[in-house]
Amino acid sequence: MKRLLSIELQKLWQNRASRILIISYFVILSFIAFIASIRINILGMDFRIADQGIFNFPYIWHFNSYVAILLKYFLAIVIVSMMANEYTYGTLKQNLIDGLSKEEFIKSKILTVLAFSAASTIFIFVMSLILGYSFSSFTEPSIVLTGLEYILGYFINLVAFFSFCLFLGILIKRSAFALGFIFVWFIIEKIAEGLLWSKVFETKEALNSVTQFFPLESMSNLLIEPVTRFKAYKAIEGQVSGAHAVKDYAVHWYTIGIVLFWTVIFNLSSYKILKRRDL
Repeated sequence: MKRLLSIELQKLWQNRASRILIISYFVILSFIAFIASIRINILGMDFRIADQGIFNFPYIWHFNSYVAILLKYFLAIVIVSMMANEYTYGTLKQNLIDGLSKEEFIKSKILTVLAFSAASTIFIFVMSLILGYSFSSFTEPSIVLTGLEYILGYFINLVAFFSFCLFLGILIKRSAFALGFIFVWFIIEKIAEGLLWSKVFETKEALNSVTQFFPLESMSNLLIEPVTRFKAYKAIEGQVSGAHAVKDYAVHWYTIGIVLFWTVIFNLSSYKILKRRDL
């Protein structure tokens, strides 16, 4: 397994575009720390974001994971290009000629997906610890360790989404079209959701009971937006409406199960396509 991963990482690092994207991704991730110095004025209320509790334990796990997940498209480009380049430069055929089986080839790609997801997760975990201990009002171990399920949700989200990208890279062979198809699939899910809402279901709960099984929707359900948990947001909401909205921000086991199901489907489909395709 170490040999397979080493082969893939060498390919990526020798590709200048991939190398720049990977470095840029982790540099941009580190910019989350600069949020601490941002000041905002809303409805006459002036405040610094770091003072609103977003870097408090355990909330920081939710906030940082959600912000970081929005940047996953940088690595998505790398994953799709990684596969598309195999066809463009003929390295896939050469690897097979050199004795690498199709099963080992797919394993090497999946290992790369896991490696990128793990590296990103560890990066966010360490950065959250540093920011949390720097700004949080609560640093007791029992509080610090609460909310780590958001880090798990972040990791599973990345693995699932990158597996989807890998599947599209193998299916379509061209990175631009594969990346475009991600957007097309997102639109398809939203159109289907709209049709179900207007023609079939009368409540959001009933609608969500079906749409939660859509691939991209299930991934987004892992980490619910944390903005409405801001102290400043709640203060403004209380002034405007006099009440606070109740929202479920938890990472649920059944959502994890759905996403893992799609992850297995994407990876198995990738292998089946490659196995049957005449290279």
